[in-house]
Amino acid sequence: MGAVPAVIALVVLYLAVRRARRVATRVLAATATALLALASAAVGVNAHYGYFATVGEAFGGTGPDSSTLAAAEAGSGRIPPNGQVITLDLPGTTSGFTPRQAVVYLPPAWFARPRPALPVIMLLHGTPGDPTSWTDGGGAQTTADAWAAQHGGTAPVLVMPDINGSLTGDTECVDSPLGRAETYLTVDVPAAVQQQLGTAPPGRQWAVAGLSEGGSCAIVLALRHPDGFAAFGDYGGLAGPRVGDTNDDTADTVTQLFGGSQAQFSAHEPAALLGAQRFPDLGGWFQVGTGDAEPLAAAQRLAPLARAAGVQTCLVTMPGLGHTFDVWSAAFGESLPFLAARIGLVPPDPSQTAACAPA
Repeated sequence: MGAVPAVIALVVLYLAVRRARRVATRVLAATATALLALASAAVGVNAHYGYFATVGEAFGGTGPDSSTLAAAEAGSGRIPPNGQVITLDLPGTTSGFTPRQAVVYLPPAWFARPRPALPVIMLLHGTPGDPTSWTDGGGAQTTADAWAAQHGGTAPVLVMPDINGSLTGDTECVDSPLGRAETYLTVDVPAAVQQQLGTAPPGRQWAVAGLSEGGSCAIVLALRHPDGFAAFGDYGGLAGPRVGDTNDDTADTVTQLFGGSQAQFSAHEPAALLGAQRFPDLGGWFQVGTGDAEPLAAAQRLAPLARAAGVQTCLVTMPGLGHTFDVWSAAFGESLPFLAARIGLVPPDPSQTAACAPA
């Protein structure tokens, strides 16, 4: 096996072991034959889930085709035909959270002078993963460029922060012994984004969306901080924070994330939050493949509860598809008109009536 294939095998072997641990198999093969078999299986895992586009990304790299804020600000002030992807340091000033670099999409309109205070969509990755998941496997910049081309260069700023701190992390976006991720995402990130990029402040012009773990994070953050977000997009998330891969993985979640406190777990559980109060100023988009059993069950349970709690709710299911970027990239594209309307960029799109109609 050559050097590059060997590195790839090691990376995808790690991913397979990580995936296996989360579904409680928890046993490593003891022989070289078994390791090679796992590496082969891991290639399939990465191909199926599309976690990483490059070996460098798997080891914490930023992915291809990114620039810096300094380079973006050095432009001439003319509006370019396409947006630009940059990396950005968003420090955990208040939370103490130690993130990897964020990735940001700056739409063409951002380069105008004077710079407009554009709305923001915060896009959250899953685990294993990093902020480049949305620009590589998710193709978010391509979706946003297409939107901007149809709207005179105007599109939301897409902020893709780190939610886990490492490849192996799984904070579920809550404040826990694993890190104060919730405070980081709701206090530190908005403050740094507004200060560094000149965007609109958090509130009616911000939305949060995510894939897999990031999807369940998005609804939890929006429900717990409705003054900070006008809408959420939940693409293939579970029913709430879970340290495992099923909606029923609650016992370990209570122990590991909430110090054994059932009250704290309930305070982060979307079904409980939706049953306890109303959210008439919030919009929510659920999208999931019908072959993705646990997230499908979560969406089918949460969407009616959200609608009953006053959330403008849309539910889209994709026949036969599973837990993959085929769903997540399509979900962002299909929900973007809805999210853009909720954050004030455009009027509501009548073509989405069916997705948002009561079940």
